[in-house]
Amino acid sequence: MSWLKKEFHLNLRIHPAGVLLAIAYALAYAVARGSSVDQMYLPAGIRVAALLLCPPRWWLYLVFGEYAYFAYARVPMVGTYGVAWVVIASAVLMPAVALIMHAHRHRLAQNEAWLLSVAALSALVVSSLNQGLAYLLMPTLHEAVSWTGVLRYMVGDYLGILMFAPLALLWRHRHVSFAATPRWRIAVVAALSAIVTLGLLAAHLPDTGEMALAKNSLRIAMMLPAVALTCLYGWRGAAVSFAAVNLTLALTMEMTGRPGSFDATAFVAQQILAVTGTALLMLGSTISHHYHRFASREKLRGQAESFARTGHLASEQERRERAVQMKLIGEDIDQSFLRAAALLKQRGEHASALDMLTASQAQSRLFREQISMVYPTEIEYSGLFVALRSGGLAGLWELTYRVARPRLDGDPCQLSLGLQLAAYRSLADAVGVLLDNETGYLQVRARCGRRNGVAGIVMTVSLLDGRRHLGTATVQRAQQILAGRTLAYGGSASCRRNRIRLLLVDVPQAYREPSGASMDQITPPAVL
Repeated sequence: MSWLKKEFHLNLRIHPAGVLLAIAYALAYAVARGSSVDQMYLPAGIRVAALLLCPPRWWLYLVFGEYAYFAYARVPMVGTYGVAWVVIASAVLMPAVALIMHAHRHRLAQNEAWLLSVAALSALVVSSLNQGLAYLLMPTLHEAVSWTGVLRYMVGDYLGILMFAPLALLWRHRHVSFAATPRWRIAVVAALSAIVTLGLLAAHLPDTGEMALAKNSLRIAMMLPAVALTCLYGWRGAAVSFAAVNLTLALTMEMTGRPGSFDATAFVAQQILAVTGTALLMLGSTISHHYHRFASREKLRGQAESFARTGHLASEQERRERAVQMKLIGEDIDQSFLRAAALLKQRGEHASALDMLTASQAQSRLFREQISMVYPTEIEYSGLFVALRSGGLAGLWELTYRVARPRLDGDPCQLSLGLQLAAYRSLADAVGVLLDNETGYLQVRARCGRRNGVAGIVMTVSLLDGRRHLGTATVQRAQQILAGRTLAYGGSASCRRNRIRLLLVDVPQAYREPSGASMDQITPPAVL
């Protein structure tokens, strides 16, 4: 028998928490059963909600809990309905719903709309099993089984599931891309207050004559706050509001707690609510699905922009280091010229020394302008506008004899260094594109400041001749060169008529800017 023990090993471990779960489920099932009518069967919702909240390893305890309740409620019925019905009808309901839930677990994690499939299949299977087993195992009650009864039980199970299951799924996904905001709380309180108020008004109206129509109208009007909350907050709004509608209806209906309890007046409204609630939950899940897709795309876009800004700043840091090295080389060259000129003066060649100093000063000036083109250090000390008026870029524009003096407004020192560098490069590229592809004179304008708490800069490079329009090749070239940098800084690049317009925004940065002796300037805001 050793091989049998080796191949078949049964290890039964009963967790105290599982026993408590089974007891709690049995009590919740009993309370829900005593508060139900056939057309609003709350235990069906308790069953599905428990399966949603508990991981599969705890489902066996839920099965035991349901068996415990049925043993308490149905064992006294053995003499009336037979032991076969009591045992079999009690043993198949929870396992059948558990199988349906297991088949939908992965789909529910992707889209909450699959909960409607769980609700519909569970209502259909449980109602069919209850009526089918009653017909097969209770021959004396064949006449009590009818298609009308099956439909009524299906609607009751379906509404009972939609009362608790969406809330359970909402709780299960409470940490997924959602934070409760004050607006959410205010909207929920307002919607629930409206739903409860309408439900109480309907409950105080009689069920006869024209008042019955008004009563059902008020019950249907309870869906209006639910629709509003769904449109505002998607699946979460639909889950909370529709559960509130169903609960309000359940509490305001006449119920006895016995099998067969039925409110014919409310059943008309509930059939409408079943269809409307299904559409509402489907709409809410669709809104939430597309919102999550939009949010994920926006997150990826933000990450891409952040990476692009980091890349631009890393490039500027490298250029700065090269500019520092070139400056040191230039200073060494200047010192070499000075020593050579001093040596010539000692030998009495004053004219040659003067010519050498003059030439070295001219070359030194040109060399420093080229250094400024590599990295505009003036931005660190005096801001963007000083670099545009007196830096190497200004000298280069002056040599073209086609660029008018820039018109600059605002205080650029309120902008971060990264944004100023991006604006400098973008403006240089825009002027270069027009110089290479268009004829005539150019006008450069820039205006920086703050609007709605966000600092930014607007720049335009335009042809002085307002009657001309930029060519197609110019527009395409400008978009190719300028779009990447402007999008990285939350702005835009557009070509209209005779001008290129650039907008850059100082977005919050989670990275370090190039650091240096004068790169930590902070200045007060200006008006954009």
